[in-house]
Amino acid sequence: MPSFHVTRSILIEASPEKIFSILSDYHHWPAWSPWLIAEPGVKVTVKTDGKEYSWEGKRTGSGEMKIRKESSPTRMDMVVTFLKPWKSSSPVWFELKSLGKSTEVTWSMTSSLPFFMFWMTKMMAAYIGMDYHRGLMMLKDYVETGAVPSRLDFKGIQPFAGSMYVGIKTTCTMDTLNSKMADDFGKLSAWAKQQANQIAAPPFSIYHTWDVVKGKVVYTSAYPVKAIPAQLPEGFITGSIPACNVNTITHTGMYKHLGNAWTTQYMMQRNKEYKYRKGIDPFEVYVSMPGQVPEEQLITEIHFPVA
Repeated sequence: MPSFHVTRSILIEASPEKIFSILSDYHHWPAWSPWLIAEPGVKVTVKTDGKEYSWEGKRTGSGEMKIRKESSPTRMDMVVTFLKPWKSSSPVWFELKSLGKSTEVTWSMTSSLPFFMFWMTKMMAAYIGMDYHRGLMMLKDYVETGAVPSRLDFKGIQPFAGSMYVGIKTTCTMDTLNSKMADDFGKLSAWAKQQANQIAAPPFSIYHTWDVVKGKVVYTSAYPVKAIPAQLPEGFITGSIPACNVNTITHTGMYKHLGNAWTTQYMMQRNKEYKYRKGIDPFEVYVSMPGQVPEEQLITEIHFPVA
């Protein structure tokens, strides 16, 4: 069967012993799981000793995890068994390496797909890699602060009035997205301050392409305007989002955790909880911006157009 390997790492400012005690007790996992946040109603059962864990949901499917071997505080080996949407069993492990006052935590998995899904191996590795990345960022916050500044509120399907905008369209890699977007909004915000009476609503970003296999992103960062200006700075563009219905998830928390809301939207779409409207790209609206509120209170709306 076609196989793939996934591994992701992060530095956490805590001792290996503290991190290991959290990883090796599944009672802690719901607080930082990159999957459970997508489905608050999922049924989770954890054995009393914290060494076995099962889940059953509509978006997340069903399955179980068991700790097979513990070599505290440097390595923990598990087996993950998926029952739905298809049956499979995979070894998963964590490795912890002390680096001064920090610990490097590496999360790895080796798995396979049914033979007829050979064409999906690169895509599955990329998606699971993103999930591991999200999970490790939440684990870091949970270990270091005791909480994860990421909350999802499911607003459901609602109307979007449409918007004309002035923006900057950029093509970049996923690794450079944060710096590129910060640069774009630096330019846009400076322009918007001079055009304050023409700004119609909070700024947003439209995601035209999100290629997880190639690591490519094409997006437009923009300010909605009451009317299209006659003159614009070099490199600025204009456009519009048409009036439509959207499925909305509101994310409260740091921007680094926005992937939780986006991943949930894609999970809902794949689960056919709504029918995505082709021809209109998904977008996120920054209800509050850095500097206006503390990072953990930032509110962002993620909208997926609905047919």
